[in-house]
Amino acid sequence: MEEKQQKARTLVQRLSSVAAESKSAAEAIAEIRRLSKQDPEMRAPLADAGAVPLLAARLLNHHHHHSSAAEAQENAAAALLNLSISAREALMCTPGILDALAAALRLLSPAAAQHAAATVYSLLSVEAYRSVIGSKKPLIAALVDLLGAPGAPTRSIKDALKALFGLALYPLNRTALVELGAVPPLFALVVKDGRRGLVEDASAVIAQVAGCDESVEAFRRVDGVSVLVDLVVGGSGRARENAAAALLNLVKSGGDKAVGDVREVDGAEAAVRALAGGDSGVSARGKSKAEALLTVLESRRGSQLQRIDDSETGTDDSVPHTPLSYSSPTSSP
Repeated sequence: MEEKQQKARTLVQRLSSVAAESKSAAEAIAEIRRLSKQDPEMRAPLADAGAVPLLAARLLNHHHHHSSAAEAQENAAAALLNLSISAREALMCTPGILDALAAALRLLSPAAAQHAAATVYSLLSVEAYRSVIGSKKPLIAALVDLLGAPGAPTRSIKDALKALFGLALYPLNRTALVELGAVPPLFALVVKDGRRGLVEDASAVIAQVAGCDESVEAFRRVDGVSVLVDLVVGGSGRARENAAAALLNLVKSGGDKAVGDVREVDGAEAAVRALAGGDSGVSARGKSKAEALLTVLESRRGSQLQRIDDSETGTDDSVPHTPLSYSSPTSSP
C-alpha cells in the first residue's frame, strides 16, 4: 500500500507542478483516470494526495475549446467519478467541487457532462449530502437542462435522471426541483421519448417530485395527471408502478385539489382499479400503491372528505428496485 501512496503522490505532484494547459498536465490527468479505473485501491491514495482539487480546477477552466482541452476535461470528469466511488468524503470536502461539477454538466463534451452527472449521483448515495447538494441551485438547473439538451445521449439523460432521483429523496429538494423547472422536461421524456428505460427512470423521478405541495400546480400546467393515468393504463410494468406511486404521492401532498385532478381524468379510477387487482406483470409494490390510491379516491367521494389516515401521508421513499438502485456504477469510465 505504501508503494501505491508513493505512486499517487508522485503523479499528483507532477500534475500540480506543470502548467494547467500543458501536454504533460493532460498526460497526468489521463494517467490518473487510467489508474483510478483499473486499480480501485489507487483511489483513496490519489484523493489523499490531493488529486481532487486539481481535477476539479480543470472542469472550471472554460476558456479552451480545442480538442485536447476537451479531452483533458473528459478525463478529469471520469477520474472524479472513479474517485467518488471509493472516496466520496474527499470529494465533498473539496471547496468548489459542486461548482466544478455544475460547470462540467454544461461542457460541450457529452462524455464529460455524463461523467459529471454520474459523479453527482454517486455522491447522493450518501444521505447526509442530499441537502447540501440540493442547496446548489446552478447544479440542479444544469441537471434539469441536460434532460432536454438537443442530442443528449441516452446515457447522459439516464445519469441526470438518477442524480435528480437521488436529490428528490430529500423532501425539501422536491420544491427546489419544481421551482427550477424539472417538471416539464420530466413529463416530456415520458410523453415524447419512448425509450423504455428513460420512461421508467423519468417516471420514478416524477413519483418522488410529486411528494411536495408545489407539484400539484406544476403537474396541472403539463397535464401531468392524464399523462400518469395513461402510463398506469399502458406503460411497462415498472412505469405503471411509478405512475401509481406518483399519483399516490400527489394526492397525499395535494389533498382535495389533487384528488379532484385525478378524478376528473376519464378512466382514472378504472385504470387504478385494474392495477390494484394485480393484473399480469404487476409487482407487489405496484399493487400496494394502486390499492392505497384507490382507497384515497374512494374515501374522498361526495361529501365525506375526511382526512386520509395519517400513517399514509408520508411520501414514498422506497427506492424502486431497478433502474435506480444506489450502487456504484458497474463499469467505471
